[in-house]
Amino acid sequence: MPRPARRRVAVVGTGAIVSGSHLSALRVHAERTELVAAVDVDQGRLDAFRELAGGEVAGYTSMAGMLDAARPDLVLIGTPPSLHREQTVAALKAGAWVLCEKPLTLSLSEYDEIAAAEEASGAYASVVFQHRYGSGAVHARQLITSGELGAPRVAHCQTTWYRDAAYYAVPWRGTWASEGGGPTMGHGIHQYDLLLHLLGPWAEIRAMAARLVHDTESEDVSTALVRFESGALATVVNSVLSPDEVSRIRIDCADATVELTHLYGHRNQDWTYTPAPHVAADRVDAWRTPAADVPSSHAAQLGALLDAYDNGVRPPGSGADARATLEFAAALYKSAFTGLPVHAGEIAPGDPFYPAMHGDHPHWAPKERA
Repeated sequence: MPRPARRRVAVVGTGAIVSGSHLSALRVHAERTELVAAVDVDQGRLDAFRELAGGEVAGYTSMAGMLDAARPDLVLIGTPPSLHREQTVAALKAGAWVLCEKPLTLSLSEYDEIAAAEEASGAYASVVFQHRYGSGAVHARQLITSGELGAPRVAHCQTTWYRDAAYYAVPWRGTWASEGGGPTMGHGIHQYDLLLHLLGPWAEIRAMAARLVHDTESEDVSTALVRFESGALATVVNSVLSPDEVSRIRIDCADATVELTHLYGHRNQDWTYTPAPHVAADRVDAWRTPAADVPSSHAAQLGALLDAYDNGVRPPGSGADARATLEFAAALYKSAFTGLPVHAGEIAPGDPFYPAMHGDHPHWAPKERA
């Protein structure tokens, strides 16, 4: 079978996440991609990126102008979250596939706009959830979903990071309108997306959130108790108040405990399996991490997306799959702000938490800023 043509790629936003993670991912897949265009409203930053990227990368300060002139196959979006919906819809309408930084949208209503744009265009939009794509995560998911580790029973998901006042001095951080929320949306979402990827559909959430330190509109810490459809129970912690930073998932199954401990990315060595006392040694040998050691990365996810593009199928990290993670965030906020349990599927049009993560809750409504 002949190798598919290199895909024409454009990037929107040329800040750190694009100039670092996305550009390096494109270089890993240089035989399959060609970076043809870059968009940024800051001409100086755009020029610096074009020089860094090398080659003949056209520069634009307008996304509409870029889409009209460059006609990319794939658009990588790394702009502030409040721009994601509009830019993703524009790319889809132009017939391009999209890989967008998290969160793909600021609400479920915005996500459903993107779903409608996908339906109309035939193109697809994926959100960057790179932790799913490391070889350690792929291996763990296969073991759990196949039943090899026994039924999942108890889990813990921890994103305990530290961010100071200078971090929130960036104008678009810490506001509902620009980020859609605090660490629940902007930090912990990677870890609990991986938790959902490993354990499957969630059924019920009971949560709390607080603004303990930072002068922000949104929370700086949230906690949740989660019941999965399988019956497993989990705790989820999302914090930017934790000096000893760690990202961690632990899942206790009937026959083994699987643990992942890292910070911003994982390799095989970050995963451990502890057998229950009754498990025979020969079974444990089969749980050893795979020979290939693929780090969780933008490059790993881009490869999966390109495979889907070549095969003409929906890419992973899109559609109902990615919506479930955003719905988890919305349900966590709804439970925290109302004090009530929230069940999967209950946040629909007409629910105040459908168009906004704060749900017009009077104690958490956006503050006016001078």
